[in-house]
Amino acid sequence: MFDLLANVMSAPLLVPMDINIDPNTNGLPGINQLRTIVGAVMTIGLILSVLALIVSAIVWGFGANSGNPHLASRGKIGVLVSCGAAVICGASVTLINFFWNVGQQV
Repeated sequence: MFDLLANVMSAPLLVPMDINIDPNTNGLPGINQLRTIVGAVMTIGLILSVLALIVSAIVWGFGANSGNPHLASRGKIGVLVSCGAAVICGASVTLINFFWNVGQQV
């Protein structure tokens, strides 16, 4: 028993090697086109958020003026959701970069 413990204690410690891998911007063909596509999707998301905000504000107004509290509350929720979607679309690059940097510090 003591021999086994002595062998385990005297074994060299395995230290992980320092591996440093960074994102490669020219490793795959089509990276620039993919960036263009992602930018276009972000633009579409922002445009749709503005459209949803306009439609939700109209629904909110109709609900408030017609005395329909259900329709007015749906319009309010739509306004909040469309604003939240615009915030997420606008902050998506910053959020990804933030979490990338947090992950690099782990």
